[in-house]
Amino acid sequence: MRKIVSQFFVSLDGVVEAPDQWHFPYFNEEMGAAVDAAFGAADTLLLGRRTYDSFAGAWPEREAAGGEDAPFAKRLGDTRKVVVSHQDLSFAWRNSELLAGGLVPGVAALKGEPGAGSVVMSGSVSVVRQLLDAGLLDELQLFVHPVVVRTGGRLFEEGGAPVPLRLLSCETFHTGVLHVRYAPDAGPAGATYEDAKTHLQQGS
Repeated sequence: MRKIVSQFFVSLDGVVEAPDQWHFPYFNEEMGAAVDAAFGAADTLLLGRRTYDSFAGAWPEREAAGGEDAPFAKRLGDTRKVVVSHQDLSFAWRNSELLAGGLVPGVAALKGEPGAGSVVMSGSVSVVRQLLDAGLLDELQLFVHPVVVRTGGRLFEEGGAPVPLRLLSCETFHTGVLHVRYAPDAGPAGATYEDAKTHLQQGS
């Protein structure tokens, strides 16, 4: 069974929209290595339509320009890209294809394909939400930035059932960014304040 990993740049108040407006001052070698590790272990990108359009509108030109980010751009171009969309699409960016069979059945089939490489996601908020609810996301990586953006779309919307997660690791970068890795979890056993207060320190 292949592993699906999602990465997000997120502000302290949960904003994931338009990270290009607040994220870059915090990008250093530590974050670059963490991002590269996830992409390096993957042989497939799973992207929502809007994220794909954003990527396809930038990375092919960066690859052709031959700048410092051209090697990474080439890696993205060479990687298989599976796009989630309700519409039939034609793709100009190489190695791109439409997810077949609908989101949940299609991703379940993608996870069941042979191969050791993981499937990595970048952005694609609505897709990640649905995969979490369906139990198909294996790892959620958050780069929590020490900035309060105050405006923009957030990773998790209000409403819906809680989604318990298990902490896999947490690393602090020199910029103050927290790289936090979570996996789905069954959740803790039920408890009340009566249970919790036994852990409070008692006065002498």
